[in-house]
Amino acid sequence: MSEMQPEDKPLRPFRLLRQDFRHLSQRYVSDWTTFNQLIVASAVFVFFSNLLPGLTFANDLYVLTDRTWGTIEVIFSTGLCGYQIAANRGLSDRASAQPLTILGVTGPFCILAENLYSLCESSFGIPFLPFMAWSLIHAAWMHYLLAIFNAHNWTMRYVTTFTTEIFSLLNSVIYFHKAIQELQRVHSQASFASFLYAIIGTVGTLLVAIFLSTAERWKPLFHRYIRMGLSEYAAAISIIIFIGLPHAGELATLDRDTLYISSSFRPTNPERTIFFVQFWHLPVSWAFAAIIPGCIITILFFFDHEISSVICTEKRFGTRKPGGPAWDIFLLGTTIAMCGILGIPPANGLLPQAPLHSQSLLHREIKKTPSHAVSEEEKSEPDEYDTVYEQRWSHFLHAGGIMCFVSPPLMHVLGLTPTSVLAGLFLFMGEQSLSLNPILFRVFYLLTPSSELPGLPEGITGYWPIHLYTIFQVLITAGIFVVTLTKAGPAFPVLIIALIPLRLTIMRRVWRKEILRYVDQWASRDGTPEDMVDEERVTQLQNGDIDQDIEGVGIVQTSSKCVSKEV
Repeated sequence: MSEMQPEDKPLRPFRLLRQDFRHLSQRYVSDWTTFNQLIVASAVFVFFSNLLPGLTFANDLYVLTDRTWGTIEVIFSTGLCGYQIAANRGLSDRASAQPLTILGVTGPFCILAENLYSLCESSFGIPFLPFMAWSLIHAAWMHYLLAIFNAHNWTMRYVTTFTTEIFSLLNSVIYFHKAIQELQRVHSQASFASFLYAIIGTVGTLLVAIFLSTAERWKPLFHRYIRMGLSEYAAAISIIIFIGLPHAGELATLDRDTLYISSSFRPTNPERTIFFVQFWHLPVSWAFAAIIPGCIITILFFFDHEISSVICTEKRFGTRKPGGPAWDIFLLGTTIAMCGILGIPPANGLLPQAPLHSQSLLHREIKKTPSHAVSEEEKSEPDEYDTVYEQRWSHFLHAGGIMCFVSPPLMHVLGLTPTSVLAGLFLFMGEQSLSLNPILFRVFYLLTPSSELPGLPEGITGYWPIHLYTIFQVLITAGIFVVTLTKAGPAFPVLIIALIPLRLTIMRRVWRKEILRYVDQWASRDGTPEDMVDEERVTQLQNGDIDQDIEGVGIVQTSSKCVSKEV
């Protein structure tokens, strides 16, 4: 993971794009030559975890946009955008990132689209699709400008794990809430017996998936390839079981709330015959007015995609190949414009699917000692480390599989899926994402006796400042989640962005730098914000700008201390 230096000249146009093209040429061939059964299992897992949640958003759009968008539009967008992304580049947002980010129609965009539809119909008196097309076209050229002027360097270089952890926790909470909403719908539409079985199906889907995901630890039970298969296909096996179970025996007589589907490959709205929007018929004044929602969409997509990419390429995943943040944003702008012209919702980086994709590709490799070692100190036992398979096949296969479901026969198969299974998948995805979030482990510290807590680095005298930091993160997450439930929901990316200056200014006045250095770090480069502050203070001391005699407690007195990072 490379650091971004001041001499990078972030505002020099096309600098990152030229760098990304070089990186793409270095990695593209190897991305297609890496293939094995774990990659296939990952593609199957991501297929289910991307397709089924997208169908839930499709149901919401179908109702709240009066059938303007529905199942076929969401599937078409997810498959088409994912296919183009997998074939054309590696999704990333930092120098060592990989094609791990998963694209799909997101909940925040659905909230924004529903509000825009309401405004177009009730206030503006203009057709929704042409106005949305112009909004997405404006968002596209704004993405181009962000890519050309290296926006990644002058935005994401200031993001820390404080923000990414909150964003990841927020998405876990949203998936848990979505599962509850699905059960509430079943309760309001079906009999009480059907509702009770829906609870069984939801909890069963979750527990079977979690149970099978631990199969690799069942040794010596079964052959290791059987254990590996059960673990890698845990979610798929659980979903298939609970899709088929309601059709057996007396359960077949129960009412089932299943997914809404389209019967042919054509737009959901009966007034449309093809996937194309005549956006030029919109009055010029409204075409220019669409710049405003276009700007909101740009903010939403850029930061959502960037943070999603940061989380799915964190250090724990051991990514090594170079990536291309500017080229990512440039291609994202292209897919946004394409979706606007086709009259389908645009796809964007998804959480928690992106880090779950990385997790599904994680494996252990052994790094052997170099043969030229000449001393006993240089010789050591083989070093095991975790890393992911850095390739495009899992993205390509899952996107192609989703695209196949725009055909009427496979669309009919989707119609057999009970929404209770979807709720169970939501719980499983939320659990998998939450289990990887450092906030969860620090919450466990709150419940652990002080005598059982691990030791702390020098300079930190107790756990209470760390506990307060964790509680602060949880409260912020709860507040942002409440906002997503209101009409101000589309503004939640702005709140996420506001966490960046909050962390870099106000929080350093509340928590000592030793605490912040221990719990937080830069998300897309090495080091912490406190290292940068210490370096600036040491430089000022050396230049005589600060009287060393009046320096407060906590200011590092030597440059060797200020640049060291406590582990």
